[in-house]
Amino acid sequence: MSDKPKVAVLGAGTMGNGIAQVFAQHGHPVVLRDLDGNILDHARRQIERSLARLAEKGRIRPSEKEASLARIAATTDIGAAAGCALVIEAVVESLPVKTAVLQEVDRLTGPEAILASNTSSISITKLGAATGRPDRVIGMHFMNPVPIMALVEVIRGQATSDETTRSVMDLARSLGKTPVEVNDFPGFVSNRVLMPMINEAIFAVYEGVAKPEAVDEVMKLGMNHPMGPLTLADFIGLDVCLAILQVMHEGLGDPKYRPCPLLKRMVDAGWLGRKSGRGFYTY
Repeated sequence: MSDKPKVAVLGAGTMGNGIAQVFAQHGHPVVLRDLDGNILDHARRQIERSLARLAEKGRIRPSEKEASLARIAATTDIGAAAGCALVIEAVVESLPVKTAVLQEVDRLTGPEAILASNTSSISITKLGAATGRPDRVIGMHFMNPVPIMALVEVIRGQATSDETTRSVMDLARSLGKTPVEVNDFPGFVSNRVLMPMINEAIFAVYEGVAKPEAVDEVMKLGMNHPMGPLTLADFIGLDVCLAILQVMHEGLGDPKYRPCPLLKRMVDAGWLGRKSGRGFYTY
């Protein structure tokens, strides 16, 4: 990859706008694409607020805030990804949707472009096999909030080349992140360990072991977690937690990944956590 390659980020939700911000902060020209112009407007405001907070804390200079914003071109046109050296999809956690998006950018971009997925659980091998360049398809699983969290889980599919992996690991380091290479199994490492804990915390509430506040307090004070598992679930989004657990349950075939009925019921009710105003807590 060249010094500061042009990057396209597809999907301007919480993860997408965070990824776009981090690349822009580190000098990359960024195309931020979403189907919805309102989501793009909201993303731009979010990035501006995030950069302003960093400037207030003295972590970046005020001039860097303006320079970073100027590097981000927001668009509804997927064709804008055509000249990019790296495309990162951050669309909804759905295999058919991600496959369709990657197939489209596979047709649009040059053969050297790397196609990355910010999926938190879906098979990189499957996504790569749907394109004409499986050796150049990789997982870049950023953590939320992207501008703050250091980890990038780098997931190799069955066909991902050493060269692609090396490029992406180096690129993540250049963003001030710590890349950790993992292999392609449902949930990877982060969610394979985290989601059963969240699911078990939900079972504890479902079975009447304790109230959400009590479960969270035990994990914060007893295990030194910065936030309890149910607060974290609300932060991630209960629909996202359910989708990841379903991928793991189906992909690994082990009943220990079975989503708690209470989680399913809450998602059916539209109680998705912070983003909907109600989850295990009211916001």
